[in-house]
Amino acid sequence: MRSSRLLSFFLLTTVVLATTFTLHSAGTHPNNVSDESRDWPVYGGSAEYQHYSPLAQINRSNVKQLQVAWTYDTGEQGGLQTSPLEVGGVLYGITPTQKIVALEAATGKLVWKFDSGIKGMQPDRGLSYWSDKDDKRILVGVMNFLYALDATTGKPVPGFGANGRVDLQENLGREPRFQSIALTSPGMIYKDLIIVGGRNPETLPAPPGDIRAYDVRTGKLRWSFHTIPHPGEFGYDTWPKDAWKTSGAANNWAGMALDRQHGIVYIPTGSAAFDFFGGDRIGDDLFANCLLALNADTGERIWHFQSVHHDLWDRDFPSAPVLTTLKRDGKPVDAVVQTSKQGFLFMFDRMTGKALVPIENRKYPASTLTGEAAATEQGLPTWPAPYARQILTEDTLTTRTPEAHKWALDRFRASIHEGQYVPFRVGTETIVFPGFDGAAEWGGPAVDTDTNVIYVNSNEMAWTASLFEDKGERGAKAIYLSQCAVCHGENMHGAPPDIPSLAGIGDRRSPADITTTVRGGKGRMPGFPNLYEDQLNGLVEFLLTGENKELASNGQPLPGMKYRITGYRRFLDPDGYPAIAPPWGTLNAIDLNNGEYKWKINFGEYPDLAAKGMKNTGSENYGGPVVTAGGLLFIGATNYDRKFHVFDKSTGELLWETTLPFAGNATPITYAVNGRQYVVIAAGGGKDSRWPSGGVYVAFALPQTDKASGQK
Repeated sequence: MRSSRLLSFFLLTTVVLATTFTLHSAGTHPNNVSDESRDWPVYGGSAEYQHYSPLAQINRSNVKQLQVAWTYDTGEQGGLQTSPLEVGGVLYGITPTQKIVALEAATGKLVWKFDSGIKGMQPDRGLSYWSDKDDKRILVGVMNFLYALDATTGKPVPGFGANGRVDLQENLGREPRFQSIALTSPGMIYKDLIIVGGRNPETLPAPPGDIRAYDVRTGKLRWSFHTIPHPGEFGYDTWPKDAWKTSGAANNWAGMALDRQHGIVYIPTGSAAFDFFGGDRIGDDLFANCLLALNADTGERIWHFQSVHHDLWDRDFPSAPVLTTLKRDGKPVDAVVQTSKQGFLFMFDRMTGKALVPIENRKYPASTLTGEAAATEQGLPTWPAPYARQILTEDTLTTRTPEAHKWALDRFRASIHEGQYVPFRVGTETIVFPGFDGAAEWGGPAVDTDTNVIYVNSNEMAWTASLFEDKGERGAKAIYLSQCAVCHGENMHGAPPDIPSLAGIGDRRSPADITTTVRGGKGRMPGFPNLYEDQLNGLVEFLLTGENKELASNGQPLPGMKYRITGYRRFLDPDGYPAIAPPWGTLNAIDLNNGEYKWKINFGEYPDLAAKGMKNTGSENYGGPVVTAGGLLFIGATNYDRKFHVFDKSTGELLWETTLPFAGNATPITYAVNGRQYVVIAAGGGKDSRWPSGGVYVAFALPQTDKASGQK
């Protein structure tokens, strides 16, 4: 299937090429080639994470003539979410198994490939670049290691850490071999530092989400900021006395932004573990769910904002913030803008943390669970209007078919559906809307720095969940309930197709394969190196046979939780489509100066529904946009149709699209080499079992013109 899709893709490309050449030779396509060369040297395009480029060679007048300039097929399966870098005519990317490649940016020809010998199993969304004269380095995560590679040769830099790498399991104040951490988003370069976060499990035990800065030359740890404060540190009193020893997460997995001029790094954090019951972490839990402003030289806190107090809903900040300059009372204000899973935009004065949009505190229900104490208030910005619907009603359920509507209505009426920040209950499903994935996601927004319009692609998907009381299970089943049930459910049914059922897994996977996946993680699943050998073996046997094997007494005890979640579940109808009315995904353009929506469109569709006349529904989308001075917005992101789209940034009009070999669940980049502008996106697919996965980098450009003769 994979090769046939690629063949179809390249045949289509050939047709496009032929059509393009014909149009140009007929004089219908003015190709204004610039001599400019412009790099994309930082994740997000710049340290400010704006996803903006001043390039305008590709513009409204000629975008319909885009063609495939080159492709690079990694030859791997597994999905690809990487937004690559381009520096000095070389493109640096990552393969699905976390090999690092350098390609000629104008041709896609392989320059070098680095294979650490570790099979990467986690998302790896980007890289970092640092240089000082002739010393040029790529700093990149491979599972729990941070590597420094010579940018010219791809070889590890001997003087960095141990043989060119730093183990991120170390320097966390806990036994390194048991810490599960992976660098899914790249670190931020500041002077001779690389500042990193990491992806942690959302179950206990989990390592603390310390923010750490390493020397880019030596790999030595220069500073750490404790997101779970230690005694004597600010915020310590928002946790129980010894929580810093046992609690975990509150980590930065989504990336960060940097104000180089003032030396401030802006870091969003996620929820604390365990996500959905916080009886062991009563209090507001600083610095979970925070936007942190830290001194980039020292790691000292300058200010913070906590978006969710004592999070019980997995409301992580989903992407790096954006730095821009807004107008307030006719005056420019340096601002930081943060998207959220809830569908809100938060805006702050970059220097002081003062809210640039009033935040209104609202009261929410108390928890009904023994030992839990939900926060009584949460803060919501008063404008702009949320870019995703906030509450599900009977009027907004699916009407795709009468049968689907009745199914949705019956389950809706049997559930709790009171909107945001309603604590979960035992035995009754609660509708979470926007869902656990959120409205905004990790791809991040784009900001047009000329107009201060922000572009946010958003999911509109409802999820459901409930809690069950832990009965004090022992043995291998206790390992499953504590580590796996949060996703795969109390009864191993999962939430297919996104979260697979583990029932009958022995018919599909070997014991060795299961063991490797549990230990190292895969895709959305973190690894569990915290398990002792007998615990791991017992868990695998339980998955294969259901036998609840007693474990040896020397096994590491796992934290007991009074309540656990029954598992993530999308609110899908029996045919697998969203059980709510469209839109199921949107693309939004919002004026940051006044909060007005410039435009809002449904984004994505299901090809099988479109073929039956149900078009323009929107769909789930992962990966962000890039906006340019050429008046364009480039974005892939839509899972089901595998499209790469170009929109008019002023109106939202679709100007051009093409079908990728796999879904483009990554944020594109754009750069210019030798006077030619390129747009590159990683096509990896692999969102769920319905779609194939791979790893192909696809570069688009306008037809090449010989400047001397005016001919191709």
